[in-house]
Amino acid sequence: MKLTCLGFWGAYPEAGSATTSFLLEDEGFTLLIDCGSGVLAQMQKIVPVEQLDALVLSHYHHDHIADLGCMQYALLINTLLGKRKDSLPIYAHREGPFDSLTYQTYSHGVEISADRKITIGPWEVSFCPTVHPAYCLAMKFSSAGRSIVYSADTGWSDELVKFCKGANLLICESSLYDEQKDQVPGHMTGGEAGQLAQLAGVEALILAHFPHYGEHQRLVEQAKQRFTGPVQLASELKSWVVK
Repeated sequence: MKLTCLGFWGAYPEAGSATTSFLLEDEGFTLLIDCGSGVLAQMQKIVPVEQLDALVLSHYHHDHIADLGCMQYALLINTLLGKRKDSLPIYAHREGPFDSLTYQTYSHGVEISADRKITIGPWEVSFCPTVHPAYCLAMKFSSAGRSIVYSADTGWSDELVKFCKGANLLICESSLYDEQKDQVPGHMTGGEAGQLAQLAGVEALILAHFPHYGEHQRLVEQAKQRFTGPVQLASELKSWVVK
């Protein structure tokens, strides 16, 4: 499995950047994970719109869906130009504007829920509710004994510890520094991300969904105080391979 970071910001993208989103590729299948502001432009540096196979959304906050309308226009145009034939499946839960995911014949919504696993391309995908003001689902992508977990937006959750157990790679939000613990509901600190990784026994941790202030390297330092494995900051267009 190849994972590429398209953006790492929370709330809104800094100039020329994108909010938190990742591209997951395996066996010739390409999946976009979240589609916030700036993501569509970043994605096209890696894969053209006509080659995108599916999109999955964690929740409906703007920094995770802002580029969705533009994505649908891109699907329309690429179809009219003869570059694309199939409707894009957009996987998401129904606790929000699910019906808007279906756009004429160019995209269609596919329901996901915490109580069932589904297959997307080569992956078995399972979901876990997170602690967030809007209903949000963390995701685990599993294939051939390998697994990647994307926490999406969340506060601390014992249930999420169980969900992440044994993952090869955990992408965890780190919207806050440790001294800000519990100041913003529904978001975790760098230290809490490290604690989650340690308790879940994951192999490696990638931090994402960064604040717009402070030194992000401090998030790594705080995570390393609680997690004994490798910790990295998400970096735009950086890729990781899980074998």
